[in-house]
Amino acid sequence: MFNLRCTVRNCFEPLKPSDSGLRCAAGHCFDRSKQGYFNLLQPQDRKSKHPGDIDAAVLARHRWLERGYADGLIQRLQSWIPLDPVSVSTESSIHPLTLDLGCGEGYFGPALFSGEADGYCGIDLSKRAIKLAARRWPDATWILANADRTLPARDASVHRVLSLFGRRPVSEIARVLAPGGICIVAVPGEDDLVELRQHVQQAGHRRRRWETIADELAAAGLEMQQQQTWRTQIDLDTDAIADAMAMTYRAVRFSQNARLETITNRSVTLSADLILAVRKTDRSGSC
Repeated sequence: MFNLRCTVRNCFEPLKPSDSGLRCAAGHCFDRSKQGYFNLLQPQDRKSKHPGDIDAAVLARHRWLERGYADGLIQRLQSWIPLDPVSVSTESSIHPLTLDLGCGEGYFGPALFSGEADGYCGIDLSKRAIKLAARRWPDATWILANADRTLPARDASVHRVLSLFGRRPVSEIARVLAPGGICIVAVPGEDDLVELRQHVQQAGHRRRRWETIADELAAAGLEMQQQQTWRTQIDLDTDAIADAMAMTYRAVRFSQNARLETITNRSVTLSADLILAVRKTDRSGSC
């Protein structure tokens, strides 16, 4: 079982398996849903009645990934996964633990860690997304929680943290990572979907984000080891274009659906900036 801790305000006690789900020493209980996930979301973590990505965006991203458009990205990330994340004396040192922040509908988890279900935990704020994730890979641990805030993992207990186009609470990532543990971050590249943005928005603004993110990680004690850019060109039909815009909110945000509907087929660029960072240790092996 993943090294989780209680999310009730100011509790932080370790969560242990119980007959119905999870329970901490203070008596706080969290049942396992019939879909297979644990709801650790607290009232203070909700920003709305329906937190997380809207259902339309979740389902659009689900269809997009099922088409295989991220398979090349997965192959690139796999070159970082076999790295021995850490060798420390913890309860879980035999089996590396991986925490996936903003895991969405659970596409990347089984693709990258298919043999590590016992050591994988995905977190997302969308109930629709976490239900899809639990259905896809029922042997893994799935948590409904707000990864923008306190992560439901014990201090220095995690060997890998992933933030693939999702949340990056850098201080919390540093807290939960064991000394020498790795953090993998992916963000859209500056030319990601630029052709669609140029058509729909009448401008293709390019924004490079990875340098700022690397600085944020470094300030939290996470040292960048590698940076790469993944890029590919694909042909999209009308349905795929609609999903691309829906999953990124751009069509809604810019109220330019009329222009979007004029696109029938288009060759577009997919790109992502990738960062591999390591939790710093001193010579004695402590943080």
